[in-house]
Amino acid sequence: MSKIDFSGKVAIVTGGGAGLGKDYALNLAKRGAKVVVNDLGGMRDGTGSGSSSAADIVVDEIKAQGGVAVANYDNVATVEGGEGIAKTAIDAFGKIDILINNAGILRDKSFVKLEESNWDAVLNVHLKGAYCVTRPVFKIMKENGYGRIVMTTSAAGIFGNFGQANYSAAKSGIVGLSNVLKLEGAKSNIKVNILAPVAGTRLTDDIVPPQIFEKIKVDYVTPIVLYMCSDKCNDSGCIINAGAGYYSKSAMATSLGKNLSEGDKIPTPEDVLENWDAITDMDNPKYFDQANDIFGELSLQ
Repeated sequence: MSKIDFSGKVAIVTGGGAGLGKDYALNLAKRGAKVVVNDLGGMRDGTGSGSSSAADIVVDEIKAQGGVAVANYDNVATVEGGEGIAKTAIDAFGKIDILINNAGILRDKSFVKLEESNWDAVLNVHLKGAYCVTRPVFKIMKENGYGRIVMTTSAAGIFGNFGQANYSAAKSGIVGLSNVLKLEGAKSNIKVNILAPVAGTRLTDDIVPPQIFEKIKVDYVTPIVLYMCSDKCNDSGCIINAGAGYYSKSAMATSLGKNLSEGDKIPTPEDVLENWDAITDMDNPKYFDQANDIFGELSLQ
């Protein structure tokens, strides 16, 4: 069996001071990667002035196990912070091969009770944060002709979840961003994949029942993340669900549909009513690699 090895590779892990991010960083380092551990050190909801201790503790642990790492405390939700994270990697190690966008916060409320401040805070960390960090890193990867990026979505972003309108919108947006980056990075050997983890972390410790929490340790998620970060992974644009040792792929699909135009005829709402079941039948769905492909499909009808 081929071994996943990161010797000579440089990785950035945002939100690397605890939970999933910490486990990613430790295991990347164990397999030879030089790691930038980014963590602002705030609370679960993003409040607090921030603390360097979270990132420093992980860096010290990596060094104690014989690895190489440096800490970064920049805020992923700002352009300056994203550029600072990339600069830390370049200054310390001279390049960037791997980026794991893992940083996140939660501010759950039902939609009617969701204030603009809580909407903005969650969108800023998850979706804007993915933009702010990935953009300078992506530029460096394109120049080097290599990169592996793992974005973090959620089942809430794919399917929705009651009380998480802000979080679900942000996580869905990350899927859209990743779908573009897989196309723009293809010629430069940049693979962009998307993780939907189920894990027991500080974001879920009061949401998931205790008996389930123990079964969804972060250790079960890390193996597939490390695979997607490796040069063995040649897929791009995959949405991977991971938790408790179970892994699967989710995808957006389109039904075969039905052409109601009959040449130049404009269909009526009654035509739609009569054919609704055929329009929405998801047996034998189609999958499109990019938006332009669906326009080509329409031209064939």
